[in-house]
Amino acid sequence: MKDKIAFVCQRYGLEVNGGAELYCRQLAEKLTDLYDVEVYTTCAEDYVTWANKYPVGDVTINGVLVHRYPVTKERNQKTFNKISELVLGNSYHTDEQEEQWIEEQGPVCDKVLEVLKERHREYKVVIFMTYLYYLTAKGLPMGFENAIHIPTVHDELPVYIRAYDKVFESAKGIIWNTDSEKEFGLKRFPNIASIPSIMAGIGVDVPEGELPEIPEAIQGTDYIVYAGRIDESKGCGDMFRCFEQYKRKHPHSQLKLVLMGKPVMKIPKHRDIISLGFVSNEMKFAVMRDAKALVLFSQFESLSMVVLESMTMGRPVLVNGKCEVLKGHCIKSDAGLYFTSDREFEETLDYLLEHEDIYHAMCHNGKIYVDENYQWDIILNRISSLISSF
Repeated sequence: MKDKIAFVCQRYGLEVNGGAELYCRQLAEKLTDLYDVEVYTTCAEDYVTWANKYPVGDVTINGVLVHRYPVTKERNQKTFNKISELVLGNSYHTDEQEEQWIEEQGPVCDKVLEVLKERHREYKVVIFMTYLYYLTAKGLPMGFENAIHIPTVHDELPVYIRAYDKVFESAKGIIWNTDSEKEFGLKRFPNIASIPSIMAGIGVDVPEGELPEIPEAIQGTDYIVYAGRIDESKGCGDMFRCFEQYKRKHPHSQLKLVLMGKPVMKIPKHRDIISLGFVSNEMKFAVMRDAKALVLFSQFESLSMVVLESMTMGRPVLVNGKCEVLKGHCIKSDAGLYFTSDREFEETLDYLLEHEDIYHAMCHNGKIYVDENYQWDIILNRISSLISSF
């Protein structure tokens, strides 16, 4: 019989396309060949409100048994913003205010933790996904002897909340996604250096078969592409501003910015900004394949699947150099450029468009980088070795 393992994640479902949540689903599904895999999660689909959408109860998704429990407190954005102002970036806040911040961050679902307290010994390991949210922040300090943490951590204001020291120190094993993430994690939480850990990451699955034709609106055009949640926290406001500024400085350029993903902010009305909305996985790869490059302004990434997906489709990336993980991908792969200012965005974009030989070399380098570093068989073997140590 296979050993049983469990994942704990704030959202889980085919419709959930957040980076950490998608990563959780991919890992869970890939590990079904080795383990009986179960997931404990909430009924929420939306990460802004945490409103219950999925039915309470058990459902099997692609071979993974998913246990869903209702969120008992939806997020009040005004209250969350108010406590965030008191806590984030302010070292004089109280421990009580930190606890309130974690609760307002959510999703509050104590039933998951109550059930795991009773059942965690049924599993070889219980894997908590993402340090930031309530289930991990409250679950890891419960002290499970078989708890593994996949923190997906990066340098952002919440990580300096004191309560997270205990969260990180409570894990009995850690799965890092990149060298840059591990380096930052150990710098921020030096007491975790002795906790067993591995470097994993994610494999890139290109859909089988022929990819679909891209939408007619972008056929035969030059475009850069953004893929993911269209959100201020992902740097999309800066992306729109810089692209519009680029177009003003290059009035004869036909270059377009194509967006794929769910918008949670207003998209500017501009003839060269085209939003495709939420697209199928097959369409995502097709649009990446035909783009000039993928662009990502986010400062806060612990891995970035879309960067690896773009590279595996033979397209270079333009990324925010203030994010060490994204910058590291570019340096290690020679398949992308990074910028730290509006001017550098313009210059790196022009460089890609104007240096054909270097551009094609980057296209080639990206495929090699992914092939050598992000293959599922290697990743799963590393994770299995950590699980086997419990």
